[in-house]
Amino acid sequence: MPAPTAEAQTRGVRPAPRLDSGERQRLLDGGHHDPHGVLGAHPVPGGVVFRVLRPYARGVAISAQGLGLRAELLDEGDGLFGAVLPLRDIPADYRLLVTYDDGEHEVHDPYRFLPALGELDLHLIGEGRHEQLWHALGAEPMNYAGVTGTRFTVWAPNAHGVRVVGDFNYWDGTGFPMRSLGSSGIWELFLPEVKEGDRYKFEITTPAGERRLKADPMARRTEVPPATASIVAASHHVWRDEEWLARRGSVPIHQAPLSVYEVHLTSWRPGLTYRELAEQLPAYVSDLGFTHVELMPVAEHPFGGSWGYQVTSYYAPTSRLGTPDDFKYLVDALHRAGIGVIMDWVPAHFPKDDWALANFDGAHCYEHAFRGEHPDWGTLEFDFGRTEVRNFLVANAVYWCEEYHIDGLRVDAVASMLYLDYSREAGEWAPNVHGGREDLDAVAFLQEMNATVYRRCPGVVTIAEESTAWDGVTRPTDLVGPTGFGGLGFGLKWNMGWMHDSLEYVKHEPIHRKYHHHEMTFSMVYAYSENYVLPISHDEVVHGKGALVSKMPGDWWQQRATHRAYLGYMWAHPGKQLLFMGQEFAQGAEWSHDHGPDWWLLDPTYSAAADHRGVRDLVRDLNHVYGETPALWQLDTSPEGFAWLDGDAAEDNAFSFVRYDASGDPLIAVSNFSPVVRHGYRVGVPDTGSTADAWREVLNTDSAHYGGSGVTNPDPLKAEPHPWHGRPLSIQLTLPPLATVWLRPA
Repeated sequence: MPAPTAEAQTRGVRPAPRLDSGERQRLLDGGHHDPHGVLGAHPVPGGVVFRVLRPYARGVAISAQGLGLRAELLDEGDGLFGAVLPLRDIPADYRLLVTYDDGEHEVHDPYRFLPALGELDLHLIGEGRHEQLWHALGAEPMNYAGVTGTRFTVWAPNAHGVRVVGDFNYWDGTGFPMRSLGSSGIWELFLPEVKEGDRYKFEITTPAGERRLKADPMARRTEVPPATASIVAASHHVWRDEEWLARRGSVPIHQAPLSVYEVHLTSWRPGLTYRELAEQLPAYVSDLGFTHVELMPVAEHPFGGSWGYQVTSYYAPTSRLGTPDDFKYLVDALHRAGIGVIMDWVPAHFPKDDWALANFDGAHCYEHAFRGEHPDWGTLEFDFGRTEVRNFLVANAVYWCEEYHIDGLRVDAVASMLYLDYSREAGEWAPNVHGGREDLDAVAFLQEMNATVYRRCPGVVTIAEESTAWDGVTRPTDLVGPTGFGGLGFGLKWNMGWMHDSLEYVKHEPIHRKYHHHEMTFSMVYAYSENYVLPISHDEVVHGKGALVSKMPGDWWQQRATHRAYLGYMWAHPGKQLLFMGQEFAQGAEWSHDHGPDWWLLDPTYSAAADHRGVRDLVRDLNHVYGETPALWQLDTSPEGFAWLDGDAAEDNAFSFVRYDASGDPLIAVSNFSPVVRHGYRVGVPDTGSTADAWREVLNTDSAHYGGSGVTNPDPLKAEPHPWHGRPLSIQLTLPPLATVWLRPA
């Protein structure tokens, strides 16, 4: 039998069956779990029922061009329109003709589409193994069933209902309820015509019946704070760093040079965008010879004057400096300049802002149900034992490496994750199932995160900021240590002990340093227990601690000299190195978010500019000699790469040691932390096997070029058969005051 004509179809329109009052109210109140079962088109006896929820509409009609149909739906009140049309089948493609005060609008019906999230996605999410979670959750612009729009998905397992609100519905979500995809806790809705750049949030109805407006936890772009909406985004950046990615994993990071310049993005040169930074930062860092930058803060956070450790949008780079593609442009520019990019990543805790992750769906969702606030920061700790939370964080680590080509993740506050009693008194924490203080869920999470990142992202390094003596931070996850735990699987660990001890030593007047000599040598007792980074980081130049040069005692000359000697000692010590911005030119003031580093100190019109330029010249030379000298990095994690020549010269405030590369080629470092010039200072040296057997000075922090006194050893130093420091050969050199000297075979 042929289909009825349009005229017959229109004549046959009759009212839609009355909804159950409870179901109707749940739909209108945003508490319905299956709006697609009510709205849209559904077969009923005698035809097809169409029901549309459009608040503020004056009228709604159905248009099915293939049937030549236009049929007015009947107003049921409260923004509901519905009618039964005498059709045998649901039209394959129909449109809504919605009339508002400003006229008629033709739109697709969101409730005619099947779920746009696949069964495999749901299965992987349920197992906590969706390693590209950002492709499944959040706002995804797409062409679905031939229609352009955006798929919205969100995990809200405790919600009684979720609606999408945004620019596209005047921030009234009444007409855009999402459907629950069963026990997964995922809610989904495909909205035609919603496009990139549209702002949105999720309106969540909690178990208590409250409505909460929440930013998307998976948002890939956000408004500029203090505005808090999420933004529909898609990437259009075309990467040009293929050469960098192809070679970055060719040498294991612990056997390669790694010299890191730590940058606070929003204050390095205040006011610059990502793209403007891309024009200046790579050139500056490349000139100074650093191999990597460490960027902070990257993920979106509320307070711009912070380190960014209270993250509110884990999948969005901060919008203060531009779009996500703009940030990719910066990373790309750094890579093409030969500079790796490390970013700070904060999976330990998150803030309590009511529009973000905290109490997301009206119950404990991302946060631990019983742990309460973190006592140090007033933040909430992630529930590492929950499958979906662990998946959220592991996928986030992968996301930055895969989508933004990040080369390293420096993981903040690892110690706070590992210990149940971290900053807690007795009675404020409960032991694990074995009666211990270790957080077994956090351990398992860190192991999974590291294993996943290293498997998926060759050449990427993870770095732990871990301040305790936890055994095996950089041990592989499949190797069990004496404590019974497998390694955490990090590639590197910040050596907080070295940082604390060495700064404690240099802050004393030279006359008293002999009493603290062990603080400079103790690091070698445990130097090979982990793969270390030596950090002089942001933490050491704020909150009254003073900048690096201001920690040094004495007058301005002595402060600068000690600063230079310390950097020379640091670059020669086993372990990679990190230096926070401003310390490369001996800035004396603490970090300020408002004006960043004191670049004016380098202005030639400033009377002391040469002093600061000299320190920067030293850092440049340290990096360049370091990069071309495998002895300073190739065996960083092997005892064969280091030997003391004299670690006991406390009365002289002196230290001397030798570094070796894999071929046995040496470099000697001698430091004098007293203001006294030491003539004829004898140092035992390795037998190089050369007939010449002489050593030449390749770096001297007291060089006049760096602002020093110019006490140097200009000529090669002939090794003599004079046993010293347990070696058959030795040299005599002039040891400059408050200086470090590097020597290589001539």
